[in-house]
Amino acid sequence: MKIIGIIPARYASTRFPGKPLVDMGGKTMIRRVYEQALKAKSLTEVIVATDDERIFKEVESFGGKVLMTSPNHNNGTERCAEVAQNTDADVVINIQGDEPFIHPEQIDLVANTFIAKPESTSIATLIKEHPYNDELLNTSRVKAIVNNNLDALYFSRTLIPFSFDSSKASSAKYYVHLGLYGFRKDVLLKLVKLPPSSLELAENLEQLRWLENGYQIKCAITNLESKGIDTPEDLDAYELRD
Repeated sequence: MKIIGIIPARYASTRFPGKPLVDMGGKTMIRRVYEQALKAKSLTEVIVATDDERIFKEVESFGGKVLMTSPNHNNGTERCAEVAQNTDADVVINIQGDEPFIHPEQIDLVANTFIAKPESTSIATLIKEHPYNDELLNTSRVKAIVNNNLDALYFSRTLIPFSFDSSKASSAKYYVHLGLYGFRKDVLLKLVKLPPSSLELAENLEQLRWLENGYQIKCAITNLESKGIDTPEDLDAYELRD
C-alpha cells in the first residue's frame, strides 16, 4: 500500500498572511512541517501543494517536493485532491501546513488505520480524550462522538454529548477532534465533488458533509496533541523543538 503525505499551503490568510514562510528559529514554518512529516515511517513521500510561487521556491530551496495547484480551491482537501489524482498513491494523508510541531506518530496512527483494515477504511482521523472543563465549551475546539467501533457519529463545535443531569457531566467521556485526515484516494476524489451540506454550513465543519453523504469516518484515539500556529501571537507560545 502506497501512502503519501500532502501538505496544503497557501500564502493568503486572514489572521496571519504569509504564515508558511514565517521564520521559526532559522527555519520557515513550512519547512518545519515538512521535516516533521518526513519522520513518519508510514509515508512513501511528502508533497507540499501550494498556489503561491514564494512558497514553491522556498520548498525547492530546502530540497522538498512541491507542486503548484489551482488558486481557486476552497480548502486544503480540494488542494490535496488535485495533487492526489496525478499520483499512484492508495492513501493520502492531509497534513495541515500550520502544524510545525506535529508528531510523526500521529501521522502513522492515521496511516495504520488503513493498513489494518484496507477494505473498510475510507476516511480516518484522530480524536483525543479530554477532561470535562471549560475548554470543552470553546467553539474552536471541535468535539466528536463515536460508536463502539470508533466510527464517528458526529462532530460539533458545541459540547457533545449533552448531559441531561449536570451533576453527571464529569462521568461522561468527551473527545476533541484533531484535524489530521487520511483518505483512500478514490474516496478523496469523490468527496471534493460533493456540494456543501446543511450540517456543514451550520457548524462550519467540512467533515459533516461526508457524514451526511453516508461516508464512514474511522477515528483513532491518540494521547498526543500539537498546537497549530493560527496567529502571530502563537509563535511566542511554544518552544521550538528540533
